[in-house]
Amino acid sequence: MGMTTPPRTLAEALRARDDESLAGLLRARPDLLSPVPGDITQLATRAGTRASVVRALEHLDRFALQTAEALAVAPDPAPYDVLLGLLTGDGQDDGRHRGDADAAIVAALPGALGTLREQALVWGEDDRLRLVRTARELLSPSPQHPSPTGLGPTVAEATAGMSPGRLQEILQAAGLPATHDPVSAVSALSALFTDRARMGELLDTAPVEALAVLDRLVWGPPYGEVTPNPTPPVKWLRDRGLLLPVSTRTVVLPREAALHLRAGRAHRVPEPQPPAVVTVAERDPQAVDSAAAGQAFLAVSTVEELLKSWNGGGPAMLRAGGLSVRELKKTAATLDVSEPVAAFWIELAYAAGLLASDGEADERYAPTPAYDDWTELPAQDRWVELASAWLAATRTAGLVGGQDAKGRALSTLGPELDRSAAPEVRHRVLALLAALPPGTAPDPESVLARLRWERPLRGASASAGETTDLRSRIALWTLNESELLGITGRGALASQTRALLSGGPAEAAALLAPLIPEPLDHVLLQADLTAVAPGPLERPLADMLGVLADIESKGGATVYRFTPGSVRRALDAGQSAADLHAFLAAHSRTPVPQPLSYLIDDVARRHGHLRIGAASSYVRCDDEAVLNEILADKRSATLRLRRLAPTALAAQIDPASLLDGLREMGYAPAAESADGDVLISRAGAVRTPPRSAPVPVPEGPPVPDPTLLGAAVRAIRAGDTAATVVHKETGPSTTTGALPRTTSAETLVTVQAAAMTGSAIWIGYVNAEGAASQRVIAPVRVEGGYVTAYDHTADEVRTYPLHRITGVAELADDQT
Repeated sequence: MGMTTPPRTLAEALRARDDESLAGLLRARPDLLSPVPGDITQLATRAGTRASVVRALEHLDRFALQTAEALAVAPDPAPYDVLLGLLTGDGQDDGRHRGDADAAIVAALPGALGTLREQALVWGEDDRLRLVRTARELLSPSPQHPSPTGLGPTVAEATAGMSPGRLQEILQAAGLPATHDPVSAVSALSALFTDRARMGELLDTAPVEALAVLDRLVWGPPYGEVTPNPTPPVKWLRDRGLLLPVSTRTVVLPREAALHLRAGRAHRVPEPQPPAVVTVAERDPQAVDSAAAGQAFLAVSTVEELLKSWNGGGPAMLRAGGLSVRELKKTAATLDVSEPVAAFWIELAYAAGLLASDGEADERYAPTPAYDDWTELPAQDRWVELASAWLAATRTAGLVGGQDAKGRALSTLGPELDRSAAPEVRHRVLALLAALPPGTAPDPESVLARLRWERPLRGASASAGETTDLRSRIALWTLNESELLGITGRGALASQTRALLSGGPAEAAALLAPLIPEPLDHVLLQADLTAVAPGPLERPLADMLGVLADIESKGGATVYRFTPGSVRRALDAGQSAADLHAFLAAHSRTPVPQPLSYLIDDVARRHGHLRIGAASSYVRCDDEAVLNEILADKRSATLRLRRLAPTALAAQIDPASLLDGLREMGYAPAAESADGDVLISRAGAVRTPPRSAPVPVPEGPPVPDPTLLGAAVRAIRAGDTAATVVHKETGPSTTTGALPRTTSAETLVTVQAAAMTGSAIWIGYVNAEGAASQRVIAPVRVEGGYVTAYDHTADEVRTYPLHRITGVAELADDQT
C-alpha cells in the first residue's frame, strides 16, 4: 500500500520501500547486517549511527559528497530547487558563462541524489529533502570541525547568546529598523543578507579594505582572529554583522553573507563529472603484450631465484616479526635489485603461499611445500598464481621502510603491512587502464585524480600516524608493481591481464603461453670460464648449472662463471669429474674449453684428499706432508689443531667450522660420516610445515550474497510485522495468550511452508532446561529435524530442534 502522506521519519521512509530497494540498501551498506536488524525501526536507527554513516560517506564519489555537503548547509528540510541552487548558484556570480557547467550539474544531480537515497543518507520527497541527522552533524560547520564547503554558521547560530542591545546596535549600523525582541532582530539581519539587492547596496558602501577581508574569508575557513582594538575595516564589518563574534578574539563570516558573496554556491568548484584519464602514449598492442610477457617471465624467474636462495633455510625472523634490514639488503644483492623491489618480491612470494616461517623455536623463513608444486607448473600458470595473489593481497610492500603509529620501522614480512584498501585500489586502477583502448598508457597523475574523485574521503589512512593520501600511494605502487610483475607492458595493460580480470586464470594463461620463450637445452661455453645462456633454460639444466657455476649477470642472456668454489660445490653434491665433463659436453653448443676441463680436473684431484669428521672434529689425510703444511700455516692457529697420528689431526671446533676454515685456506676437504664415508652435500630442500597463504584483512563486512539479502529482508519485514502482530487462534486454549498445541506433522508442514514462502510464524518453544517461551521466527531452512530461522526475540539467526517446538500459528492476515 502506497503512502498518502510524506514520511515523518527515516524509518517510515524505509518502510515504504519495496524489497528490492531494501536489499539495495543492505548491499551498499553491509555493516547494517551485523547482526540482522529486528525490524525497520532498528534498521533506521543503525543506519543513523555515527560509525555507519562515516563508512557510508567514505564510499561516496565527490559529487555525491558535494550534494550531501550542500544539504548540510541548506534549510532542513530543503526543496530540490534550493539544493540545485546551492550547487549551481543564482547566475549572478562574476559574469562568466557557466552554462555548460550548470547543465552538467543539472544532469548529474538526480543520480547523486539517488545514490544518497539508496544508502539512506537522504530521505523524503523532492519538496522535503532531509539529510540524516548524523550526516548533517558530520558535515555541518563548527569552530572545531569546519565545513568542507568553507561556510560558517548561520546568523541565528552565530548570534545565539548575544545580548539584545548588541543586536539592536547591529541593526542600526546596517540601516535596519529596530525590533522588539532578539528573534525578530535575527530574522531581520538574516533577511538582509539573503536579499541580493539590499545586500549589494550595503556592500557598495563598504571600504575597499573591508571587501578585501571578506574576500579572504568567503571560501573558507570563515573564521578570523581580531585584536581587542580591530582595524577600521574589521570594525566596519563587525558593526554591521558581516563578522560576528565567536569569542573575544575570533569572528566568523555568517553563512548567509558568504552565500551572497559566492553568488549562492556552496562549493567553489562543483565536480559533477569524474575527471578523464589522460593518455600519454599509444603503442602497438602486440608490443605491449610481448613486453609484459617478458617481464612476467622475469617475475617468475625472480621469485624462483629468491626462494632457491632460501632453499637451505632462509633468514631468521625478528623477535617482533619480519625480516631484518641486513637480511633485506642481502636479498636485494642476491637478486641484483633495489631494496624496495626486493621487499616487493618477498611479500609477493609470501602472499602466494610460497614462503612462510617454519614455526621452530629459532624461527626462520623458508619455502613452503606449495613452492615445490608451483615450480612444476608451466611458466604461464606460475605467473597467473602470482598475479592473482597480488591482486587479492592486503599486504602492502610499499610501506616497508616507513613507520607505524608508534614510530617503529615497518619491516618486510612484518605484522603491520596489511592495508584493507589495497585490493580495491588495485582492481580500480586496473579497471581504469582496461577502459582505455589496447596499447594505451595513461598519465599516472590523471589516474590519481580520478581515484580521488571516486573516493574523496578515503584518502586518509586507516592506520594512525599516516596522514598522506594512502589510496594515492597505493595507486602509485600499483602502477609500479604492475610493470614489475608483467601486468602492464610499457605502461599499458596487457591482453593477458585483461583476460585475467574478465575471463579468469585459464584464459589469461592461454594468452600468455605463446608469448613466453621456450626453455633452451643448451648453453655456450667460453674460454674465460663462463657460460652464456641465451635464454631461459630447461629446469634440470638450470638446476645443475646453478650448482656448478655462479650467476655473474642477468638480463636477456644469463652469464654463469665457473670457479673452484662452484666446482667444489658440485663435487660436494655427489658429482664426479667424469659426470661434470659429460654434462658440459652434452649441453654446450661450443666445445668444452680446455681451461674449464683443467679447472674441473684440478679441483676434483684435490677434493676429498682431506677428510673432516666429528671428534670434536678431526682432519684425516693419507699424505703426511699435507697435514704438516696445515700445522705450519699461521692461518690454522684459530682452528686449534693438534696431531693425533701421522695421518690425523684433531680440532676443538665443530666439523662445519673446520670445513669452512680449511676451505678459506685454499684446501678442498670433504666431510665424512661416523662410518668414514664421504658425506654428499646436495642442494638443500628445507621446507616449512604445510602453510596456507595469508588471508587478506577484509575492509569491513563482506558484501552479502543474494540468498542472504533475501533472507535478511524477509526477516526484517517479519520483525516489523511482529511488532504489532495479532495472531489468530486455531483452536481452544486453556491458557490465555498461549499458543495451541500442534502435532509434530502439523508443526513440520507449517514450518516448511513458512520457509518456502518467506513468511513469519509464531512458535511455542521449550528449551533444554524446560523453560517455555513464545517467539516470532522467519524460517530459512528446514532439514535434519532442525529449523534454521531468524528469531526476532533474540535478534539473531538460530537453529531449533523441531521436537522442542510445542505449537505453531500463522500471523493474522492483516499483519502479513
